[in-house]
Amino acid sequence: MTRLIVMAKYPEPGAVKTRLARVLGADNACALYRAFVLDLAGRLDNLPYAVTWAYWPPTAPFQGLVRGGRYRPQEGGNLGERMAKALAEEFAEHGGPILVIGADAPHLPAARLAEAAAALAGGADVVLGPSADGGYYLIGLRGPAPGLFSDIPWSTARVLGTTRERAAALGLGVHLLPPGFDLDEPADLARLEGLLARGEVDLPRTATLLAARRFACRS
Repeated sequence: MTRLIVMAKYPEPGAVKTRLARVLGADNACALYRAFVLDLAGRLDNLPYAVTWAYWPPTAPFQGLVRGGRYRPQEGGNLGERMAKALAEEFAEHGGPILVIGADAPHLPAARLAEAAAALAGGADVVLGPSADGGYYLIGLRGPAPGLFSDIPWSTARVLGTTRERAAALGLGVHLLPPGFDLDEPADLARLEGLLARGEVDLPRTATLLAARRFACRS
């Protein structure tokens, strides 16, 4: 069975979606991120993956937010260290293949997850979903590859390119998914509203908040 790790933060004002908070305000951005998490949890309940929620900060009461599934506190100084640690523990306990996504992409199509799982089952070592900001919205591994996360310029437009170079240096075959996007900027929310309007994804909590704050999301 393909396993899925969701990297998530506990929703606290000022600690999540800080770029959106500049437009929406810290409380509204926090409420929106909470909706992302809960809507994503609802979608994943209907998909055939064993889900582990890797949450930050480690002391957060995350199990009270998302019911069901498995939970693992994140450990490490930066995103790469935290993903590497979560993957290492998951591989050690359950084996692979494993996909990793973030809670800021609740709209991720189920078909992308299925393609990623199929690519790993078909022999790819690494699957990457390129995001519009130069990073990736998904990474999948067939087996442990801790070196893949070392010395990556996190939070820059070079994340994807550097990760692909690192994979090549490690002799790992990479499968690229179609491009996608995380929900970080007001323009990303406008793209999400388009998906919702066309019925391409069902995110009831998120849709309700976006409708109520449409003026802010358009700024």
